[in-house]
Amino acid sequence: MPETKALSEPQKALAKLGLARDIDLALHIPLRYEDETRIVKLRDAREGDTIQVEATVVDCQVQYRPRRQLVVKVDDGTDTCVLRFFTFYPSQQKSLAVGTQLRIRGEVKGGFLGWQMVHPSWKQAGGDLPEALTPVYSTVAGLPQPYLRKAVAGGLQRADLSETIPPDAPPAPGRAREWTLLQALQFLHHPAPEVSIVALEDRSHPAWQRLKAEELLAQQLSQLQSRREHDRLQAPALRAGEGGLHEQLLAALPFQLTQAQRRVSEEIAQGLRRERPMHRLLQGDVGSGKTVVAALAAAIAIDAGWQCALMAPTEILAEQHFRKLIGWLEPLLMPRGLRVAWLTGSQRKKERGEMLDLVASGEAALVVGTHAVIQEQVQFKALALAIIDEQHRFGVEQRLALRGKMRADMAPSPSRGRAGEGGTTDAQGEVSAQREPHLLMMSATPIPRTLAMSYYADLDVSTIDELPPGRTPVVTKLISDSRRGEVVERIRAQVAQGRQVYWVCPLIEESETLDLTNATATHQDLSEALPGVMVGLLHSRMPAPEKKAVMALFTGGQMGVLVSTTVIEVGVDVPNASLMVIEHAERFGLSQLHQLRGRVGRGAAASACVLLYSAGDHGRLGDTARARLKAMAETGDGFEIARRDLEIRGPGEFLGARQSGAPLLRFADLSLDTALLQWAREVAPLMLDRHPELAEHHVSRWLGGKSEYLKA
Repeated sequence: MPETKALSEPQKALAKLGLARDIDLALHIPLRYEDETRIVKLRDAREGDTIQVEATVVDCQVQYRPRRQLVVKVDDGTDTCVLRFFTFYPSQQKSLAVGTQLRIRGEVKGGFLGWQMVHPSWKQAGGDLPEALTPVYSTVAGLPQPYLRKAVAGGLQRADLSETIPPDAPPAPGRAREWTLLQALQFLHHPAPEVSIVALEDRSHPAWQRLKAEELLAQQLSQLQSRREHDRLQAPALRAGEGGLHEQLLAALPFQLTQAQRRVSEEIAQGLRRERPMHRLLQGDVGSGKTVVAALAAAIAIDAGWQCALMAPTEILAEQHFRKLIGWLEPLLMPRGLRVAWLTGSQRKKERGEMLDLVASGEAALVVGTHAVIQEQVQFKALALAIIDEQHRFGVEQRLALRGKMRADMAPSPSRGRAGEGGTTDAQGEVSAQREPHLLMMSATPIPRTLAMSYYADLDVSTIDELPPGRTPVVTKLISDSRRGEVVERIRAQVAQGRQVYWVCPLIEESETLDLTNATATHQDLSEALPGVMVGLLHSRMPAPEKKAVMALFTGGQMGVLVSTTVIEVGVDVPNASLMVIEHAERFGLSQLHQLRGRVGRGAAASACVLLYSAGDHGRLGDTARARLKAMAETGDGFEIARRDLEIRGPGEFLGARQSGAPLLRFADLSLDTALLQWAREVAPLMLDRHPELAEHHVSRWLGGKSEYLKA
């Protein structure tokens, strides 16, 4: 057996950075540049400039006051400069002996005693000056810049950088068309010294534009490929029968649907009628009524003789759906001998076994639960529709597993309902198995248009852009933590009027890095401050039965105040709750703050959301935190919140992609590069139709094996 050669530390570090292929190295663009192309005389230096000088050491000594440091004085014949090193080795001191000639680069600062540089870079003087700016790359421990520069230069030389954009494609907008990929990469790794550093750093240079265009095109090609593959699959054509379950549910609902709910329900119904799998995102602001739209979609699938699964990321949210769906659907299903099943990880073995039997037999027409729904032992008899709520909160691997699971489990039920309409019939009249169920994903985090065009290009998007009547506007107030006592008085007044209050904390227990009041301490403080009021505590580490008991008391109205971590972020619906207090609001993300605010204003009472913030030791909030809180105070519109969130965080964090492994746009900026995105959307179908080999090469170059993640 041949010996495998152990990787060196720098090779391991390259792998850690994801630099496995030559093209990966070529696309590892510098973070910034250093100008080592010229020598500046000290007499011409200006305060704050980063310059390179050649000078002779005239003094070198270790000083001990005010702290131990190596102080080296150099003279270039026009002026002198002091170099200070607070960390140094004896070998460095020897190398900087009096009389040594050095080439030094650093930021010069003036003072009464003349110029000085702190920890400049230096080497022996002499040798040719570089002809291009020196690149500085992002790196990790164990990977020094000289090694990385050499590796990138080698990758750039070896990589196949042939043109993949066909000549018959419309030219890219702006000056991106003036550069080939090879020219753009060679330039960005080694730009000429006269080039504007600003244009390089703000990515407005034409070479940058070319890279962004290529990256967006790879993403659009991957999404379009995914959509076309998806469109070639088969699914049951699900039609709502006249006078069937869908119409019965509409008639039984204790409220009227809004126009927006009717419109998206019809869009979904049309998608379910087709013999290709629906792949749709249903988005709507907090409280816009997505659950009832999901119930109507489930009714169509069940009416056609198939099963439907609804999966939510948390047990609290799954249970919220379960209660609503049982109330709406169970009375209509029972006469048909059908039921709604419930599956979670915390179930007792006996109950779980009963539910698994119901799912396998087909008696459970609708299965509601957490990720337990996709576990191996769950076998559906005839699954045709999968609904995933808050789908972005599942990891990419979970979302891919779900789709694979649904596809594998999907089998028709010839004996029930109108399953024959959903399947294809062979010569013996048997219904053949289908390959993919319909998929409906729901999100209360509206997707800004540019993001939908980019990351969700393979989805149909339905939007509920109207709130049901009776939702009261929520007043949002920013209050400093120093006025905490006033907030407690406000809670006392609300509870006295028979209202209920949420108090949300960011942590369960003390952290050394985030010195925040924990949920347990807050619960104790509020219990003492509000005698006679039941104050509950809810956090993610509590056993499921305890969580259930606390939520039952709050939902039932016996509990006046619920202190909670963000487990109540989505799905909890208590119309009597009129005040939401979010402690250390500066620590929360914008969409999370908006979701939490959406837990109040669900009834007729005037509602408010108090964002308690702490400015910390420095006495001021950071720019990002300030921008988030300002957005919350200025608007309650989820779509405007989403737009601002994208501006503040960028697409990677907005989508949760950093946590889940999805490929981010490294170079393009969706808020600035809309014209390039539009061009990529036009070119992608042309390439796939006329130049499939070039399209495949282009996607492989930019995404490698990551394109699968875009399908999640």
